[in-house]
Amino acid sequence: RDLAQRAHARGLRILGATLTPFAGALPGTPLDDYYAADKDALRQRLNAWLRTDSPFDAVIDLDAALRDPADPSRMAAAYDSGDHLHPGDAGNRAMAEAVDLDVLMGPSTHGVDLPRR
Repeated sequence: RDLAQRAHARGLRILGATLTPFAGALPGTPLDDYYAADKDALRQRLNAWLRTDSPFDAVIDLDAALRDPADPSRMAAAYDSGDHLHPGDAGNRAMAEAVDLDVLMGPSTHGVDLPRR
């Protein structure tokens, strides 16, 4: 919050993004234990804060864009690059489509407006 306040005081607009799901990440690698339920709980708490109480001017919900509706701790198969951590081409497209340009370039809730191009 302090960093956001200092950035806003200097006329900077701040954007945030939620963390994407990662259950099953990096199978068959030395990091195949990367996912843990407590890490996912922390990710979910952080995402809830970003969506409701963060000091950002806008939040892009990448979690909502990529998660599997049947298992929100996992990336939807259609968006997965295969390692269950990084999105593939369709996932990158879904993340780009999750960016609302009006919100991205719109008026700041903190008095900082970016010029439209």
